[in-house]
Amino acid sequence: MNSKRVVITGLGALSALGKDVNSNWESAKNGKSGASPISYFNAEKFKTRFASEIMGFDPSSKLDRNEIKRSDLYTQYGLYTAVEAMEDSGLDISKLDSPFDAGVIWATSQGGLNTFEKEMREFVENDSNPRFNPFFIPKFLGNMASGMISMKYGMMGINYTPVSACASSNSAIMDAFNYIKWGKAKVILTGGSEAPISEASIGGFSALKALSTRNEEYLKASRPFDVERDGFVMGEGAAALILEEYEHAKRRGAKIYAEVVGAAMTADAFHMTATHPEGLGAYQCMKFALEEAGLTIKEVDYVNAHATSTPLGDVSETKAISKLCNGEKTNLHISATKSMTGHLLGAAGAIEAIFSVKAINEGVIPPTINTENLDPNIPSDIDIVCLHALEKKVKVAISNTFGFGGHNAAVVFKEFK
Repeated sequence: MNSKRVVITGLGALSALGKDVNSNWESAKNGKSGASPISYFNAEKFKTRFASEIMGFDPSSKLDRNEIKRSDLYTQYGLYTAVEAMEDSGLDISKLDSPFDAGVIWATSQGGLNTFEKEMREFVENDSNPRFNPFFIPKFLGNMASGMISMKYGMMGINYTPVSACASSNSAIMDAFNYIKWGKAKVILTGGSEAPISEASIGGFSALKALSTRNEEYLKASRPFDVERDGFVMGEGAAALILEEYEHAKRRGAKIYAEVVGAAMTADAFHMTATHPEGLGAYQCMKFALEEAGLTIKEVDYVNAHATSTPLGDVSETKAISKLCNGEKTNLHISATKSMTGHLLGAAGAIEAIFSVKAINEGVIPPTINTENLDPNIPSDIDIVCLHALEKKVKVAISNTFGFGGHNAAVVFKEFK
């Protein structure tokens, strides 16, 4: 089978840093933290009382009334970024040879948890007339964002939702890349969305001791690689990418942001929630992705690290990268944009893919903020961009994501030529 080239022709983003790609990117370049006290519910009962919320989100600016009424917040986030990406791409599905040439592969980790939480609470508390909303089931299903995006645009091809915890979005991007490369689709709208700032989610992750408890200095709470890191900051939002077969994009005169040249997934097979301490799965994942791309680690300029600001995970990832370098001198720089967006769980890979692509486009590596004293367990050959952005020509970038269950996923982006 002859492999097709796969390019990126549209982007959409929504997070605590901004409501479109440009505002997210400008905030990331300038090292802005999106953290704030939780406003969605009374968080006083929890040890962690802050997160990276999207302030002033108005779905009606891009979605119609029925789309809003029938969808959970995570689906609204997904639809919102899909609109931006489609407008950015200039795609018209009606002009394709067939609507079955276009598909959606959309990721999430928790799906419609807000709907599930709300409906169960109302059912239990309403003694006089306990009932569920007719939209309860379709709103909380994890695949519904993918389905509703396809309905909005008439995309009748491949359509499903991969779930691999915090690696979900990269799994989705990899699948989209493969289906186009294999000639099974011409266009796939991919990415992920998450709305995890709820009592159940914050409470659950607090119980795991996964969240930072720096309630008095929340702006500095997410500090990947720092010796004083104490957990991640929950974030929310979505990001969408239009992946397209190169010849198809060329024929319609599409602008091209970058090329997807490799991707891989592996498993740690080690622990339910902890990464392998030596990063063995992460190492092999990046190695496989680079081999598919026909590249070596010496040719990689930037790694957008998964680095969530947890004691074990940050070190194991840097060990994996160091092992990949094998003691050889490289031009590689690393940063962790979760220090600004918070951790978007199943949507993390999507927005970090956009930051990786923008780094290629603009020659700027966004910083890891709040990292003032590197953990001495970080390998000495790892060059981390801390506190301020770095101007640097980026031709090749890797975006890493790792999830509970031992899921690893890496995607390689390359300057388009």
